[in-house]
Formats: sequence, structure tokens, C-alpha cells
Amino acid sequence: MALVYIVEDDRNIREIETFALKNTGYETRDFECAKDFYHEMEKQKPDIVLLDIMLPDEDGLEIVRKLRAVAQTRGIPVIMVTAKASEIDKVKGLDIGADDYMTKPFGVMELISRVKALLRRSGAGEGKSLCIGGVCLDEEKHLVTVEGMPCGLTYKEYELLKLLMNRAGIVTSRDMILDRVWGTDFEGESRTLDMHIKTLRRKLNGGGSMIKTVRNVGYMFAV
Repeated sequence: MALVYIVEDDRNIREIETFALKNTGYETRDFECAKDFYHEMEKQKPDIVLLDIMLPDEDGLEIVRKLRAVAQTRGIPVIMVTAKASEIDKVKGLDIGADDYMTKPFGVMELISRVKALLRRSGAGEGKSLCIGGVCLDEEKHLVTVEGMPCGLTYKEYELLKLLMNRAGIVTSRDMILDRVWGTDFEGESRTLDMHIKTLRRKLNGGGSMIKTVRNVGYMFAV
């Protein structure tokens, strides 16, 4: 599941983009300013960024320049979404490193199509590796290691860990976990989840302490 960051100060547009992408199966996080975007980037890098140009605290073009200037973020695909529709604005955005350019207003289907196309071209979200606090999950090899040592997990334990790590720093509700890992037709007891969490913590050894219980809500992989 690809992770999409949406940087847009217009709440209505942000909500439309978020709704459309989530309904297509993408994980999303949205931000109304550059400051919040940078803060989240320090925790987890996305597979693609939808970026408005006119933001309250920093120009979107400057954000692209910064992303392209650092090795860790240089390869992240960026689609600029803006009301500036002139040819010179588009050229400027593409010249500084944006991968695609959409002008407002735009159709939801066009947005989804462009996101899918750019992810295919970049290979983003495929074979991704996640490493947090000594726990590493390699999606391509379907392998989990803790401090460099292989950790044998069942299929459900692996999927549970992947979901929590993909949402690191964010509380994931019990209902969402049961839906994503066990499926919408799951009719078992939610106690099954608690048992898997307990076993997963034990198998991860010291790394298991990063799986936090959020009382009456769900679980979170701490960062």
C-alpha cells in the first residue's frame, strides 16, 4: 500500500484528495502547511507527495528544491497541484524537479490516474523496506529482522507488523487492524488481535516495546 502525503492549505481540496486516494486503497496523511509536512517527513518518508504551490508558510517550489537537494528525499515523486495554470509556471515547477503538474480545478479520476502512473514509473511502494528502532521489514523479501537478526513471523504477524510500521506514530484502531489484517468478513473475537500482539512483542524481543497499547482505541508503533 503506497503512502501519499498531501500538502494543501485549502481544507475542501485536501479532503477531496484524501477521500479519493483512500477509496482507491492508498494510505494518506495530509498537512496544511510546510512546517507540519517537514515534521512528519522526519518520522517517515512517503511514496509520493501531492504538493500545492501557494502555502501559508513556504512556497511549494522551495519545498521541491529542498526535497531534491537531499539524498534521502531526492527520489520521492512529486505532483504539484496548483491554481497557477500558465505555461511558464508549469515549466518552472518541472524544471526544479517536480515529476508532474496538475491545475485546479481537476477531476478526481484524473488525480487517481496520475498518481497511479507516477507510482508505476517510479516503482515507489514496491519492495519497500521499513526500519524503525532496530526493527526492519523488507517487503520484497518478506523478511523481518531485529538488530540484524532474522525474526520468524507467521503471515498474520507479518501483516500486523507491516500495518503498524506503515502507520508509525499514528494510533491504529482495533477495527482497522481487524479489517486490514483479517478481512471484512472476519467473525472471530477481537481477543485474537490481543493474542497476536502479545506473540509479536515477544518475537521482536526488545523491539516489541515499540508496540504501544492505546487503551480503548487500539495499538501504535512508536517512533
